Amino acid sequence: MSEVVLALSDVTFRRDGKQIIDGISLTVRAGERWALLGPNGAGKSTLLGFCAAVTFPSTGTVDVLGRRMGRVDLAALRHGIGHVNPRHPLRSPLTVREVVLTGITATVDTPMRWAPSRAETERADAMIATVGLTPKADRTWPVLSQGERGRALIARALVAEPRLLLFDEPTTGLDVAAREQLLETIAHLDHTHPEVASVLVTHHLEELPTTTTHALLIADGRTVAEGPAVETITTATVSAAFDHPVEVRHEAGRWSARSAAARV
Repeated sequence: MSEVVLALSDVTFRRDGKQIIDGISLTVRAGERWALLGPNGAGKSTLLGFCAAVTFPSTGTVDVLGRRMGRVDLAALRHGIGHVNPRHPLRSPLTVREVVLTGITATVDTPMRWAPSRAETERADAMIATVGLTPKADRTWPVLSQGERGRALIARALVAEPRLLLFDEPTTGLDVAAREQLLETIAHLDHTHPEVASVLVTHHLEELPTTTTHALLIADGRTVAEGPAVETITTATVSAAFDHPVEVRHEAGRWSARSAAARV
């Protein structure tokens, strides 16, 4: 059995007297591709914060890469976690290559008095090739499309050779063509990085890659369903999570959903 990369055990989280997360457990093993699904306000962002080792639970335990939060240097732990966030706060006109290299320094901008080694630059170029951006490696961030930025951020997450990848609604703001291209890039990681585990957060079934292996559905901070994706993402579970009758279809490795009331 593959090694456990991430383990949340009966975690809870309270903020301003409100229960945000209420007793959720999750085990992610090397090579698994998890989807974290739920409506707005379900607690997905808080759970992702646990996974990223940036948020501590009120109760319960979080083990990331074999280390328990609260007993380890979190800054060092985060170097083993790749985080893809389309709201990346870059303001400088860095090139694609420079953005990818900031994945090694775990910074938003290029640190002062830091220069990559030849090996680091070669690794960055290899990751840029992996996401299909080699022709645009020297383009600056402001002139990139949103889809190109998303692929650059995947390369940035991969360059530090993480064991866990986190995708925070990676297709936000993309048109259909850019969304499909990004999902193809994510699916391709199954071939280039088969040992890396991932957790992808979304509330749209259409945004799940074909390589999704497992899913956790939550609502109101509680688990609705959890397990292998094809058994977990169903009409019954999605309807329960979103509190609305939804018909779920799974065809050619992709999911879709529409209101059951729309059928006539």
